[in-house]
Amino acid sequence: MNFTGSDISVVGLFGFVIVLTLVEMYFSYAHDRKLYTKRDTWTNIYLMTAAIVINLATKTGTFFLLQYCYQFRLFQIPNIWLYWFVLILAQDFLYWFLHTVGHYVRFFWAMHVTHHSSEHFNLTTGFRSTVFEPLYRVFFYLPLAFMGFTAVDILFAYLVTQIYGNLVHTQYNIKLPKWYGYIFVTPSHHRVHHASNVRYLDKNMGMVLILWDRWFGTFQEELPEDVVKYGLTTQPEDTGAVNIIFHEFIALSADVKKAPTFIDKVKYIFNPPGWSHDGSTKIAKIMQQELREEEQRRYEALQQDKVKGLNDRGELSSTG
Repeated sequence: MNFTGSDISVVGLFGFVIVLTLVEMYFSYAHDRKLYTKRDTWTNIYLMTAAIVINLATKTGTFFLLQYCYQFRLFQIPNIWLYWFVLILAQDFLYWFLHTVGHYVRFFWAMHVTHHSSEHFNLTTGFRSTVFEPLYRVFFYLPLAFMGFTAVDILFAYLVTQIYGNLVHTQYNIKLPKWYGYIFVTPSHHRVHHASNVRYLDKNMGMVLILWDRWFGTFQEELPEDVVKYGLTTQPEDTGAVNIIFHEFIALSADVKKAPTFIDKVKYIFNPPGWSHDGSTKIAKIMQQELREEEQRRYEALQQDKVKGLNDRGELSSTG
């Protein structure tokens, strides 16, 4: 059996991620940081395995669909360096778009939610895959084939960027240059993405580049005064692996059934998570707006107290 350079690169990169994961596990247990639990780690492995099975089942169809569209390419980049630069850049942007859809359209959130369901955050969380994503991911990457990129190269670029995406699933503070965090996704950025804090919901969607989030309004820094709480705003009571995959579909189905009109049923499917026809639940943007308003009221009240305190001290001084 002959192995290509791409095969060797992918195996080497995955091996590197596995070694880092084992190292993080060791330091977590050695320093009693409790970043890992057996149940959560096994759930991550189960979900990764399920995603791999679906990936393998759809791999042939994905490849041939991309290669078929490649026949209708609009242009081709002859320079190999520019070719790979544009491919990685375009693929990362399309992933940002795919990821954003996964957060803002409830039907896709029902599939993506598995990746956010853990209340722990470590390198194995990166393996906690969106199990059904391989069924629809290819349609987001079709523009790459029309741009003149081959199916093999598209799939390889995705694997490389996915591996980088796995590496930022860590709670260890890694000192990086300031410029790096302006351009690339860092562990701090991705900790925000996995938070259930209202301020952090639906933020930092990028895989490799954080520039897309900065440019399109989905960026949020990790703030020391708002400590990250991992998981979902409402955790499922049953944390079994099967329920983790299907619980949001069950909840979505129940909401669609109770919707009073056909339009409301459609809105439950395509509106952001949290939308409700009667206002009983709220989407993240509404909750974040309310948080900003509440913080503004607190700030104004604090300023008024400071002014009042200065005036009181001034009156005491003048009468003293």
